[in-house]
Amino acid sequence: MAPTVLVPAYRPGPALLQTLADLRAARPDWHLLVVDDGSGEAYADRFALALAAGAEVLALPVNRGKGAALKAGFAHVAATRPGSPVVCADADGQHALDDVVAVGERLLADPAARRIVLGSRTLDGRVPLRSRIGNTVTRWLFAAATRTRLTDTQTGLRGLPAGVLAWACAVPGERYEYELQVLLRAARAGIALEEVPIATIYLDDNASSHFRPVVDSLRVYLPLLAFLCSSLAAFVIDTAALLALQALTGDLLVSVVGARLTSAGINFAVNRSLVFDGGRGVRTRTAAWRYAALASVLLGANYLLLSTLHAAGLALLPAKLVTEVALVSSSFAAQRAFVFAPRRGLTGDGQDDPTSATGAARTIEAPGR
Repeated sequence: MAPTVLVPAYRPGPALLQTLADLRAARPDWHLLVVDDGSGEAYADRFALALAAGAEVLALPVNRGKGAALKAGFAHVAATRPGSPVVCADADGQHALDDVVAVGERLLADPAARRIVLGSRTLDGRVPLRSRIGNTVTRWLFAAATRTRLTDTQTGLRGLPAGVLAWACAVPGERYEYELQVLLRAARAGIALEEVPIATIYLDDNASSHFRPVVDSLRVYLPLLAFLCSSLAAFVIDTAALLALQALTGDLLVSVVGARLTSAGINFAVNRSLVFDGGRGVRTRTAAWRYAALASVLLGANYLLLSTLHAAGLALLPAKLVTEVALVSSSFAAQRAFVFAPRRGLTGDGQDDPTSATGAARTIEAPGR
C-alpha cells in the first residue's frame, strides 16, 4: 500500500501548504494526513486550504504536543488505512521534498521489516547555535546510555512501517520528548534504527519552531538524565561503602561485594519506578531476579577492572571513577533490554490496544465529500 505522509501542525505557516503541494505533485498516489494540534479558530482557514490541497485533516480539540499529535495520526492511519506505512514530516518546510520521498521509498523497499527509517541530517553548514548544541548533547547522551551512535537523534523525518504503528502509539510522551523516547525504546522492542542521509535545512534560523529551549529540552533529556542521576546516586553510595569497607577490612574483594550489595537495592528500586516506568508489565520478582543476574555479571566486571587499575598503581578512588564510567552505558542497555523488558505480546507500555490515542480528535471533511 502507498505510504501516508503524516504532518503534525500547530499554528503552521505558509510552508505547510507548499509542502503539501510539492508532495501531491511528486507522489499523487501517496496519502497526506495533517494533524491540527489544537491550533484554534485563527488557523481554520489554513487547514481548510490544506484540505483543498488534497490532504486529510485530523483536528485535536486542544494543543497536546507533538508526541500526542503523532500518536493520534498513527492511530488514525492504523484504523482507516491498515497496511499503510507512515512517513512523518514537519510542517515548517525543514524537510526537502526529495528527502521525504527517499524515506518513503526506503520503507516501500521492505515494508515488512521491523525498523524505523530516520532521515538524518549531517548538521553541516549554517545551523542555529541552539540546534547545534542540542543535537550534539543529545547524541552524546544517547550514545552513552544506549551504546548506539546515531547521526541525528532529533530528526522529525521518520518512516514507520505499518507493523510498528501500534507499538509507537504506546510509547509514553506527549510533547517533544516523545521522539527521543521512541529511539530509546526501539532496541528494547526489537526495532532496528536505519539512517538515510538528508539535507540540513533551517529556515530563518528555525524561527518558526515552537520548541521552548528550557522546558522542552528538559522533557527531551529527562529519560537519559533520570538514568544517569540514578547511576550517580548508586555510585556515591557504592563508593562511600567501598572506601569504608576497604579501610575496615583491607580486602578489596570483600569491599567491592559489600559495597555493591549496599547500593544495588536502591538502584533497582529507583530504575524500576522512575527510569523504566515501573517495568512495563514485568513482575517485580522477575525483574529482581534479572537484576540480580545482571548485577552479578557487572560485579565481576567491576572487580576485575578495579583490581587491574588499582594493581597498576592507580589510587582506589580514581580507579573506581574510571570503572563506573566504563560500565554505566552497558548497565543501562542491559537493564532496558533484559531486566525491564516487557512480556512478549505487549506493546511498549504493557497495553494490548494503544490505538485509542486519538481521543476526541475529529476528521475535517471538504463540503460534499
